[in-house]
Amino acid sequence: MKIVVLGAGVIGVTSAWYLRQAGHEVTVIDRQPGPALETSFANAGEISPGYSSPWAAPGIPQKALRWLFMNHAPLIIRPNLDPKAVRWMWQMLMNCNNASYKRNKGRMVRVAEYSRDCLMALRQDIGIRYDERTKGTLEVFRTQKQIDGLAKDIQVLKDGGVPFELLDTDGCVAAEPGLAASRHKIVGGLRLPNDETGDCFKFTNALSAKAEAAGVVFRYGVDLRGLVCEGERIKAVQTADGDVEADLFVAALGSYTPAFLQPLGLDVPVYPVKGYSLTLSIIDQSRAPLSTVMDEAHKVAITRLGTRIRVGGMAEIAGFSKDLPEARLNTLKHVVEDLFGGAGDLNHPNLWSGLRPMTPDGTPIIGPTRFGNLWLNTGHGTLGWTMSCGSGKLLADLISGQTPDIETHDLSLKRYAA
Repeated sequence: MKIVVLGAGVIGVTSAWYLRQAGHEVTVIDRQPGPALETSFANAGEISPGYSSPWAAPGIPQKALRWLFMNHAPLIIRPNLDPKAVRWMWQMLMNCNNASYKRNKGRMVRVAEYSRDCLMALRQDIGIRYDERTKGTLEVFRTQKQIDGLAKDIQVLKDGGVPFELLDTDGCVAAEPGLAASRHKIVGGLRLPNDETGDCFKFTNALSAKAEAAGVVFRYGVDLRGLVCEGERIKAVQTADGDVEADLFVAALGSYTPAFLQPLGLDVPVYPVKGYSLTLSIIDQSRAPLSTVMDEAHKVAITRLGTRIRVGGMAEIAGFSKDLPEARLNTLKHVVEDLFGGAGDLNHPNLWSGLRPMTPDGTPIIGPTRFGNLWLNTGHGTLGWTMSCGSGKLLADLISGQTPDIETHDLSLKRYAA
């Protein structure tokens, strides 16, 4: 089939790669001048299937109220919210219960674990390089109360067969020696030895080059205007350069997917949740992280990317704003200096923000729509990098009529109709 993929972030590019490997004729269209120039550009860098958890969890409403008054809060809500934001937050609150959390986390871990396996296979098959490391992920806890609240997450890890290690303070420092100077601030940790790290921007650019060499056509700098319908099928995508016809279309536009598809009467429950990252050059190797360390108290990840440290986190409900308030810079600087003091060059920080496309239940939307030839691959939230390869492979298998390697019935848009 002739397939058009809308969006050249990590989700769009992995979709294009696997669709091409399945034998389809693929064109990718994006308004940016190259791949991975929006949300995929400078994310936290962690590939953490075991930490795939929905923001909608029991106790989150109470925590959110406390976070609003913290100096270095993991959640920021801007005033003057639009109705879409209010509706999305209400839907998320409806998922803040034990049953929904267990179901949603199970879905997310299933996709993320499969995606990690797909990434490993891809790396072996084509030798792609992206500052990757396979040294696991460590979540550190500053209070015993945080450790006591792990029961639900550990049960999901056990149910999914995900290896994990519960560590005391000494174990955390043994896994990440750079924490030695801050050991008095840590009471324990949860380590997932099979997790990985890597630069999503480097990966997406490298894979797009491989895809182009394999026959995928990339059209950059092209504004998308809308979709042309004929009955219950899509005939073409309207662009500033004219209409592009195809047999099938894949919307992988991240946070921009709902607005683009709204004229078709499709209600896609994805909302942009803004995140921030800080990139620092390493100036002291002995104090730097070896892999990813997640600070549970601040919901901030600190990741080693080659000779750099990437500090990423926070969730800000602010629509499509991409401004860079100094308060967010101060939070990221505080967390990295608090745990890995002296490791990175804080005199030359590189601050960035991106819009994570989040669903109310945390699970991505992968599958068909009521239009027979329009498919979705969006809504991955903070886990687009973690879930990218698996999502692309699942999409390609479903479109090609192949039986996917994992269950997919609860990943499509239909679950919201129920």
